[in-house]
Amino acid sequence: MDRLKSIFTPPPKALHEGEYAPLSDAFTDDSGTIDGSVYADDDDEEEAPFSWLEYAIFAGIGVAMLWAWNMFLAAAPYFQMRFAGDEWILANSQSAIISVSTITNLAAMIVLTNIQSSANYPFRINTALFLNIGVFGCLAISTTYFLNVSLPVYLGFLLFMVCLSALAAGLMQNGAFAFAASFGRPEYTQAIMAGQGVAGILPPLAQMLSFLAVPPASTSPDSTDGDDDASRAAGKAAFMYFLTAVAVSGITLVAFVPLVKRHNRLIERRMTEQMAASVNSIEEAERAARHFVSIPALFGKLRWVSASVFLCFAVAMFFPVFTSKILSVHDESESGRLFAPGAFIPLAFFFWNLGDLLGRVATMLPFSLRHRPTALFAIAVARLGFLPLYLLCNIGGRGAVLSSDLFYLLMIQFPFGLTNGWLGSSGMMAAGEWVGDGEREAAGGFMGTCLVGGLTVGSLMSFTINGI
Repeated sequence: MDRLKSIFTPPPKALHEGEYAPLSDAFTDDSGTIDGSVYADDDDEEEAPFSWLEYAIFAGIGVAMLWAWNMFLAAAPYFQMRFAGDEWILANSQSAIISVSTITNLAAMIVLTNIQSSANYPFRINTALFLNIGVFGCLAISTTYFLNVSLPVYLGFLLFMVCLSALAAGLMQNGAFAFAASFGRPEYTQAIMAGQGVAGILPPLAQMLSFLAVPPASTSPDSTDGDDDASRAAGKAAFMYFLTAVAVSGITLVAFVPLVKRHNRLIERRMTEQMAASVNSIEEAERAARHFVSIPALFGKLRWVSASVFLCFAVAMFFPVFTSKILSVHDESESGRLFAPGAFIPLAFFFWNLGDLLGRVATMLPFSLRHRPTALFAIAVARLGFLPLYLLCNIGGRGAVLSSDLFYLLMIQFPFGLTNGWLGSSGMMAAGEWVGDGEREAAGGFMGTCLVGGLTVGSLMSFTINGI
């Protein structure tokens, strides 16, 4: 029992060394400092009071951060229609999109994490939003014009757009998590994670409802225009997907303006109190207060937290492969169109993302393990146990060991998503509590890199189960 309890208790050695102890729990002297640094919690509670408006704006940033990627997934039927004339491109286009996106995103995050002292995080967020507006504006145009270009040319264009979108995602992930950490409010990091959950839940819901709303296509031999009608319908749907991504990025860009002003006022106040030397600008003052922290040093302070986030999202990337292959155990001709693959697969994605969203929101509850990093890592390892459960389901229509859709949706998909949202958000929120005030932005960017690294490794490893 003592050994089990020790897993959920920080090692006492860390408290003496100051290497891995949360600022809120560490010992302080009479001046309220920890090893000469300002006691973070008391100071930040006074300087940066919680604001629901700011929380909502950070949530909007989280929505915009993942909305672009989810639009690529939602537009998969359109891409399949465009690539129908080339079997090789049709079979490999989705893998190419995932690979280009994750590798570009990870490379951008690694580079940006090493650029700390001169970083302008609001500029990175704004640049990412402008990039997304341009990318999805071009994709929307491509659904109406240039329809007769060769398939290799269109694939090259699409992968270039994916690359730019992944670069934008890297800029936004690095900038947003670092920017949120600078407020000293872990709730704002949770808001970004919750916004990502919202961005994940809406596309599969819309896809499922649109499938159920459209009657089955006519199979009559007299329907000579069926293919053209299907192509036009897919083109219109893709146009709306891409236009929605433009709108989401544009709205977030406008909403971000007051947040930057609020951030600048906080920096001015902090610099007035902490710096006697004169500075020429807010940006210069902010950069002067930062401490450059190398990635090895950050990992030394955040090893368990960063490892739990990395493993959490690496494991999560297996669920799309299983979800896209598992079918309902019911016959759609007898039970209804909800059990057809076109509706049931999005329904399964919806249940996973619903759990993910609720898990992210649940981190606002009083119960938390943010001060127990080894416990977070233990939970991340335990989540590997969800993967064998998928083998009990109806993979590829070959039959299920447990013939129950409710078991699949409520006992696998929902709790797998729930633990992903709770664990990922807990780890991201904990990072700012284990470093000094001047290191929080660097820690936020580093944790974003761990998140993307987990997604990249998980997406590459998921190819090993493509043949199930």
